[in-house]
Amino acid sequence: MSKPAPVANQPELRRVIGPGLLLLFIVGDVLGTGVYALTGKVAAEVGGAAWLPFLIAFFIAAITAFSYLELVTKYPQAAGAALYAHKAFGKPFVTFLVAFVVMCSGITSASTASRTFAANFEQGLVGLGIGPEWGTVGVAAVALVFMGLLAAVNLRGVSESVKLNVGLTIIEISGLMMVILVGVWAFTRSVDVDFSRIVAFETASDKSVFMAVTASTALAFFAMVGFEDSVNMAEETKDPVRIFPRILLSGLTIAGVVYVLVSIVAVALVPIGELKASETPLVDVVKAGAPGLPIEHILPFISMFAVSNTALINMLMASRLIYGMARQHVLPPVLGRVHPRTRTPWVAIIFTTVIAFGLIIYVTAVAGEETIRVLGATTALLLLAVFAVVNVAVLVLRRDLQTSGRHFTTPTALPVIGFISSLYLVIFGHTWAEYSVALLLLGIGVLLFFVTMLINRRLGVHTHGIVDPTELAQRD
Repeated sequence: MSKPAPVANQPELRRVIGPGLLLLFIVGDVLGTGVYALTGKVAAEVGGAAWLPFLIAFFIAAITAFSYLELVTKYPQAAGAALYAHKAFGKPFVTFLVAFVVMCSGITSASTASRTFAANFEQGLVGLGIGPEWGTVGVAAVALVFMGLLAAVNLRGVSESVKLNVGLTIIEISGLMMVILVGVWAFTRSVDVDFSRIVAFETASDKSVFMAVTASTALAFFAMVGFEDSVNMAEETKDPVRIFPRILLSGLTIAGVVYVLVSIVAVALVPIGELKASETPLVDVVKAGAPGLPIEHILPFISMFAVSNTALINMLMASRLIYGMARQHVLPPVLGRVHPRTRTPWVAIIFTTVIAFGLIIYVTAVAGEETIRVLGATTALLLLAVFAVVNVAVLVLRRDLQTSGRHFTTPTALPVIGFISSLYLVIFGHTWAEYSVALLLLGIGVLLFFVTMLINRRLGVHTHGIVDPTELAQRD
């Protein structure tokens, strides 16, 4: 077997992303399914003070963002949490688990988006008087069809660009700006607005306010994720050490402000009971704030477009991550097959789509009308576990003195706070339904890992675990 070409002979990715494009990428990645789908579900936990969990989730996400900033400026490679876990702990199984959990979070996020797409599609058609309501089973069926269409697009070979993300981001933000402007318009008119709800806590009888805020923060955290994907753009960013800290924190702050404003408008215009029961809460907000205006018929379709982008990006990420793990011999080799004509990882795409189908069917059967909540909260659970690992990794890698050049350094207290807060929300912030889905996915991953080890042993293949291509080439 010939050795790989020296790293020096390999072409580098083109650095084309400046501050503006990076900011739009981050804002577009964070804004999306979370706020369009979960505003009512957060209100169901704490009542009118739904803005508080979004605010707390923002601060926890920002703390972990500081850890990502140190790591991405120290190791500016197109990798992510799996690379950081590998460098910090050097345990192939731990690295695999981190990578697989990140992959699973992409699938649960895309499943949440597909269910939200179907709910908004139903609401849009009903609003136009075209068709009747479909019910839970009908919405789930449309979500499955939508996921199948995503797989078809993925199989054809989609080349996602940052410029396309700019257009989609503008559409996502336009929908949220509509909601905020409707709120401002309603606040200055004679529309029924109840500001007292904004500071009213309404929790379930079996929960204290503290535990209700914990559960709702864990759910709201789903709305704040996405910023961690930007580290994969490090090799294509101009001067990442200089611009990443400023742009990442700015993008996260913009998203946090938008979420808080939208949640305040929502609870002031729509009674909590209606928000709790709605799968399209922002459409209800627009109906209440601007009754009779065409905007209420437009927003469901804007929401569909926004969550479609989220779903496609997540399924692309999940299938490519599965493909990459198979190529590095930490998953069965069959998952690394590439279609000879389309040059896409067709087996990995089918595998991730089947898991998404199973998730939608299983969670719909178990949770019914709470399907979006369970899928969204499971995504948050998985990523909170990853964030806990990243916050530890940044402290462990302080011992790595081999990196050259300057890099961002976060205050030591922040990774400690980030680890404690992330781990707390992992342990106390979720329901058994969400833990069961996460454990089921993790069980599939562990089984695949050990099956792969048996296959590798029979083939005489030795794996180093999931590493970045540069390091793998240097070892070989």
